[in-house]
Amino acid sequence: MLNWPSHGSNPQHLFKSMGLSLPEMFIDFSANINPLGPPTALKEKWNDFYQEITVYPDPFAENLKNRIAESEQTSVNSILIGNGGAELITLVARFLSGKRVVVVEPSFSEYEKACRANKCEIQYHQLLEPNFELSIDELLPTLSSADALFLCNPNNPTGIQYPVSTVISIIQECEKQNCFVILDEAFYDFLKDYQSFIPYINKFSNLIIIRSMTKMFAIPGLRLGYLAAAPDIIAALRPLQPHWSINTIALLAGELCLQNKEFMNETQVYISEERERLFTFFKKNKFVITSSQVNFYLLRDPNLQEQISFFEFLLLKGIIPRHTFNFPGLEGNWLRFAIKSKEENSKLMEVLLEWRQLH
Repeated sequence: MLNWPSHGSNPQHLFKSMGLSLPEMFIDFSANINPLGPPTALKEKWNDFYQEITVYPDPFAENLKNRIAESEQTSVNSILIGNGGAELITLVARFLSGKRVVVVEPSFSEYEKACRANKCEIQYHQLLEPNFELSIDELLPTLSSADALFLCNPNNPTGIQYPVSTVISIIQECEKQNCFVILDEAFYDFLKDYQSFIPYINKFSNLIIIRSMTKMFAIPGLRLGYLAAAPDIIAALRPLQPHWSINTIALLAGELCLQNKEFMNETQVYISEERERLFTFFKKNKFVITSSQVNFYLLRDPNLQEQISFFEFLLLKGIIPRHTFNFPGLEGNWLRFAIKSKEENSKLMEVLLEWRQLH
């Protein structure tokens, strides 16, 4: 189990590590990107993008930065464009080199991995299943000795959105303790009424916000994201970034995607409707789920303590969820599923019903 892949997608690696053959027909529920695919406008402009590949990308990403700053009503000096959220997490980890870091778990494994590579001292603040509630009072004791706190909101892998008041209280308390808050909002745009925390970077000099553009716009192969923070933090991070780390097509695609507000609204409605349909089925058939508000969720069969037999059953049926063995506190006792197309979600329900009839 320790050799299983530490990320979703690329299911061939999971099957190989388990000694199984990848079935000819399968549905990959392990990668939590937009099931509607990229915006149509991206395909329409693709030939135009091709003409630009002979030109070096703008190393300052000025056009995309300006568009994001305008959209988020902040300064361009407070925005840093990155090669996906993963590069931005790596830059922050370099910025925190040798510091004491707290990670609110369960959470994205890349925070710990990047911080350990930069000789940081890691401490977990573990949220307890099945509700995974975040309490400022329980978190406080760990903050007194911390230099930075990683918080993913909405959370990956649970899909749970933390209350705005709780997050603001944490930022305020961390400021008193001279502790940075790295707020990963990779899935914020799947929420209908998400209150952005970017305006708070003007009030709190300790706040660093990371956003991915690959999830909503289904462009993980292009790698694109951005970071928002006070200008002095941006100025400290920029020299740590390789020159031309964001390619020209990614920059052009990013500009185009940000204009597609209607696409984002359509996605939010679709995800909400499919999530309700799935969750109604899960509850009826006595599966336990997290109270996710985004495009993925955790699920477990309460009749089993360990979910490994359930996991293997699904894999052999061509249903590929994300294992949770490398999420501290979950220890493989949940499975994460992305919300996919209607047909694919229906197939999942069909297979789960087959499992329930056997167990």
